[in-house]
Parts: sequence; structure tokens; C-alpha cells
Amino acid sequence: MPDVYAMITEVDPDLQEQLATVLELRAADPAQRAMLAEYTAGLDLPDGGAVLEVGCGTGPVCRYLATLPGVASVTGVDPSPLFVERARELAPDLTFAVGDGRALDLPDDGFDAVVFHTSLCHVPDVELALAEARRVLRPGGRLAAFDGDYATMTFARDAADPLQSCAAAVIEMVVFDPWLMRRIVPLVTAAGFTDAQVRGHAYTSAGPGTDYLLALVDRGADALAARGTIGAPLADALKAEGRARMESGAFFGHIDYVSVNAQAAAATGG
Repeated sequence: MPDVYAMITEVDPDLQEQLATVLELRAADPAQRAMLAEYTAGLDLPDGGAVLEVGCGTGPVCRYLATLPGVASVTGVDPSPLFVERARELAPDLTFAVGDGRALDLPDDGFDAVVFHTSLCHVPDVELALAEARRVLRPGGRLAAFDGDYATMTFARDAADPLQSCAAAVIEMVVFDPWLMRRIVPLVTAAGFTDAQVRGHAYTSAGPGTDYLLALVDRGADALAARGTIGAPLADALKAEGRARMESGAFFGHIDYVSVNAQAAAATGG
């Protein structure tokens, strides 16, 4: 099953609505918010800074970026008209546009920072997206990219745990390249960035209260049923098991995340 975000313009509107809900759910998670604050702290924006988020979804990261010191304007771009409409409803004072991160309809040297928040892993030809980020950044501007090292995603408590099948299915369904962040330094360097600083961030739930991870269990169970690997009763049983573990304090879920913060090199040539 292909990454639904990589083909979001072809996805049924009802599924896009479900995905929009998951994006807002994740953004409200305290641990996710803490990781966002950690990696954006290195942006070092000037007063009056202009920030672009590529793959903004419903706009929760744009709403956060607008609160950072020095930020005067925030623009979000996403290929989904439904996501962009939702983003405009939630933050009418910010700028949102439908667009492809690999071919931005934006001028050269227009931004002080470009942010990719869990969006690069969904992009075929990620080199094009990074090259576009460099093009629209002013020399010396900052790139910040944050994404999951999704090969580490697990809900398993032992080697035979059936919930791990949900993790594998959701990775296949919503991630184009689960290994991307392990190659991020040479990719950003080739795109014209210098001084790439990489940092790891651990996201773990070992008890009740993590609705985002339960949503991933549900998405994985639904994906397994949709492709005929399991029947609907087993999919329902997997969802129920996830909830039972959460309610009893026995749930375990983990994803490693990686961030990179780099500087746009000065243009060369005559």
C-alpha cells in the first residue's frame, strides 16, 4: 500500500479528514510539542524573520512558529487543498497555499528559515524538495527538518506481540521512506547547506494517555484489513487490545525521531 501522504491529492476526502484529525491529535501531544520546541530552538531567526513550512498539513507547526521570537510572517504550503482549507480556518492570520514542495511557487531568497516537520519522509525525489528549500532561503538562512526514523516504530512488548503488525502496516501506509533520516546529512549537504547539526529525539509512551499512538494502532489495523491480510473482527480485536493496554497502564509505544538544523550556503559563481 503506497504512502497516502505522497499521493494526498488522490486520496478520498473522507480519509483526508481522518488524517487531518490525526495531524491535530499528534500536534496536541505534550511530548511531540516538546520535540518541536527543542529542534526549532536552533533556528536563530532575525527580527522580522520570514518562515516557511513545507508540508504544513492543517498548520499546527505554523501556528507554533508564529509564536517564536523575531518571527514576523509564517507561510505554510501543502499539496492537499483540504488540509490548506483547514489550516486557514484554524489560523486566518497566517498565509497558507496549495503547492508541491518539489516545485514551490515562491521567489528566490524570500525566507529566513524553512521547516520540514515530518514531511520529508513522504516526498518522492526528496532532493528536489531540499533544493527548492535552498532556493527560497536567503544566504545564511536556516533549514530545520524533523522526521521519524520510522524503522524504529514499535508497539511490541515481546517478539510475538500481535500489535507490532499494526506498526509495520502503518509505516507502509503513511511513510514513503522510513530510512530517510539516516541519510539526511549528505542529502542536505548536496542541496547546498553547511554546518548540519543532527540530533536524536525519543518518543515513548509506557502508560495511559497517548491518543496519538492509539490512532496509529487503529490506522495499522485498518490497513491490514483493507488489504485482506486480516478480517474485520481481528482488526477490531487489535484496536481493542491497544485500548485495553492503554487503560490498564500496560501500553508501550516508541518512535525515534531525528532533526537536522543547517545553514544555507552563500551562492557561488560569477
